Amino acid sequence: MTDVYLRVGREKAVQNRHPWVYSGAVERIAGDPADGDVVAVRDAQGQFLAWGYLNRRSQIVVRLLSWEQKESVTEDFWQARISSAVARRGALADDVGTTAYRLVHAEADLLPGLIVDRYGDFLVVQCLTLGIARRCPEIVRALVSATSPRGVYERSDVDVRGLEGLPPATGTLYGEEPPPEYEILENGYRFLVDIVHGQKTGFYLDQRDNRSALARYAAGREMLNAFAYSGSFSVYAASSGAGPIVNLDASAEALDLARHNAALNGGDRDGDEYVRGDVFEVLRGYRDRGRGFDLIVLDPPKFAPTRKHVDRASRAYKDINLLAIKLLRPDGILFTFSCSGGIDALTFQKIVFGAALDARRDVQVVERMSQGSDHPVLLSFPESAYLKGLVCRVL
Repeated sequence: MTDVYLRVGREKAVQNRHPWVYSGAVERIAGDPADGDVVAVRDAQGQFLAWGYLNRRSQIVVRLLSWEQKESVTEDFWQARISSAVARRGALADDVGTTAYRLVHAEADLLPGLIVDRYGDFLVVQCLTLGIARRCPEIVRALVSATSPRGVYERSDVDVRGLEGLPPATGTLYGEEPPPEYEILENGYRFLVDIVHGQKTGFYLDQRDNRSALARYAAGREMLNAFAYSGSFSVYAASSGAGPIVNLDASAEALDLARHNAALNGGDRDGDEYVRGDVFEVLRGYRDRGRGFDLIVLDPPKFAPTRKHVDRASRAYKDINLLAIKLLRPDGILFTFSCSGGIDALTFQKIVFGAALDARRDVQVVERMSQGSDHPVLLSFPESAYLKGLVCRVL
């Protein structure tokens, strides 16, 4: 038996079912477990607290799987957990207008380190930790049993794996490799997804509900979609009668994909633009030329992946929101987001407030946005609430 003993007084977080044990909370490790092995976590007096998998190379030295002492972490365990996560998405699975959504949301689905997204007949897996990477074959078998996909593809090409001592990993794990462009449906809209090379696992699935919300504001408004990527916000806005739309992104490939997605959902529209460039520089140019918009979407990449990046990220978020607020005409609408785990919702609101203050504009928050229901938030793990958004009216 291998056991991880906590320091005196460091058991509270585990008792509160937070799934991370940091290295600073550990007093000693009994036995000779290999990194990736399942261990018992005990308090300083030796009382059992939870099961988890170990990685001494990570600051999060144990990620917890179960608080039930009699539960065994076997292949049946992974099968049961994955089957439960799939069952919880039953309503989405039954929705013929939506074929892409998240199946497993890591800690929030009691499967720390595992992300699984569904794109029609294909599954995309991210094994973010050593403990999950070691069990990838068992996990794939469980996914195939629960969903019968055409193929399972791994996109474990994210920076966080480096913190676990793991190199990037990509490739087909089961069945067919996804085609270069694969069509999905979301709320009845058609989108092309590049599963193998696209951002994240191919599409920003967490914004599904927020794209629907945007459609309520778009009619008749001239729109700027900054960090447009595949143009998904623009597709929803165009279908609701938005005025001319500017799609702005640094990637030519992303803008080509945005054009294709516009064509799939009604074709090219007179006046729409596809602008390649650095978003900060282009927005400064619009400001200096006096250009204005009625609706702006800011959905930037992750500026603060960890807390040590918060100060620099806060300046970037403030700068981009300040520019957007200055570009909005009176009563213009701003959809602004942060997906940075190091910045919580209150901090993000304060950043936007600071931008409004510097712009000398009064700004109302009319809605608050988060990730969709397929990206649940576990109450004992507030870190799973990573996507923050505000819908603002700029007076």
